[in-house]
Amino acid sequence: MITNKPLMLKSTVLLSILTSMILSCGKQVSTVSETDPWKKMELIVKSIPETHFSDKTYNINDFGAVADGKTMNTAAFEKAIKACAENGGGKVIVPNGKYLTGAIHLESNVNLHLEDNAEILFSTNPKDYPIIHTSWEGTELMNYSPLIFARNKTNVAITGKGTLNGQANSSNWWVWSGGKSYAWQKGIPSQNDPTNREVLVDMAEKGVPVSERVFGEGRYLRPSFVEFFECNTVLIKDVTIINAPFWILHPLKSNNIIIDGVTVNSHGPNNDGCDPEYSQNIIIKNCTFNTGDDCIAIKAGRDADGRRVAIPSKNIIVQNCKMIDGHGGVVIGSEISAGVNNVFVENCKMDSPNLDRVIRIKTNSKRGGVIEDVFVRNLEIGTVKECVLLATMYYNVYGSQTGNFIPVIRNINLENINVKNAGKYGVLAEGYKESPVENITLKNVVIEKADSIYKLSNVKNINFIDTYINGKKVESVKN
Repeated sequence: MITNKPLMLKSTVLLSILTSMILSCGKQVSTVSETDPWKKMELIVKSIPETHFSDKTYNINDFGAVADGKTMNTAAFEKAIKACAENGGGKVIVPNGKYLTGAIHLESNVNLHLEDNAEILFSTNPKDYPIIHTSWEGTELMNYSPLIFARNKTNVAITGKGTLNGQANSSNWWVWSGGKSYAWQKGIPSQNDPTNREVLVDMAEKGVPVSERVFGEGRYLRPSFVEFFECNTVLIKDVTIINAPFWILHPLKSNNIIIDGVTVNSHGPNNDGCDPEYSQNIIIKNCTFNTGDDCIAIKAGRDADGRRVAIPSKNIIVQNCKMIDGHGGVVIGSEISAGVNNVFVENCKMDSPNLDRVIRIKTNSKRGGVIEDVFVRNLEIGTVKECVLLATMYYNVYGSQTGNFIPVIRNINLENINVKNAGKYGVLAEGYKESPVENITLKNVVIEKADSIYKLSNVKNINFIDTYINGKKVESVKN
């Protein structure tokens, strides 16, 4: 056998050089992404797959739908979606007009597309929503189906410039909250009755299987509006969503979600605009949120149920959004027990006397959870009621919320932010002695009209770099 040793040697050396270069590049990319979190965000964005659909169309009118706002079209939606899915997928068209329906359940490879003047009116009769495995305030249970629901589906979308109208108001779903501002009065049943919400929380603490946590009729726990449960590769684009019963956009245990150009306008109780929960690789961009609760609230399960599921929410990206009314612009918590990390917020505008905080992190010692690596830049803030940054381990609702699960909050970075009217505080942060809030950095931040620069309790390593509050440069706080 004849061999060319010089050629083999040259090939070996070349291979070694190439291998070294590849490894070096890999290390360089890794180093860059570690030292510059925004490079890491760019890599996450590039990794998220986009939906693709067949060019086949299925018009719901061809399946018996009637656009009079009165006829129930649940069966027509179901038939159109089934036909689309069984024939390889495509677009289910909702033409211009008003279509009344109960729950809509989507299938893989189906794009539910609303024409510009199409409006889906969702029934306010609870009986039009079957009992299924879902979640309520961070606890899994058997309850009313969300108004639009998909479970274990891939490549699925809701698109178009039409409107999804939950028709919720104080005469139906909202009164179930037990809030006096939503027409609840003593004697009217609500979620706060001892046999309802409290029972669900107790079941989760005792480890009762989800299949045995059966609620629904007579238990007054409202359904979410749009829920993608254990789904992958999802698009929600351009639709307007109004009058929601409860949480509005709820990716649950789902990955690779793009929410683009959506307008949410709903001021009911617990009307969070978008709540990714136990979910990863989520982009929320070009959206407008005007809500009765948090605009965007990143979740990871409540108390024992969150620790049971143990899936952190991570790689959540918010870009070019507008926040109007809400308890917070971008919020993490309070259902946070499985933890949240790698949150990126950039190029957003927030402005309303009814917007309480810009960035809000909320947990307590019943929730626990590790919240870390939150990066915020390039925000223009008009008016905010309470503060620019709130990070608290003492979130308290539904009575005492103390336990043995000490939370962790660390690595919060705000950069290039302008605030015209900050309300009470620039920064409000409060941790525990044994677990202080750690590593807060404000860089190139200008805050005007704050009653107080900050209020800090058990905070370690808070840095102000070229940051001005009420016209004065703020010095870093020594520990």
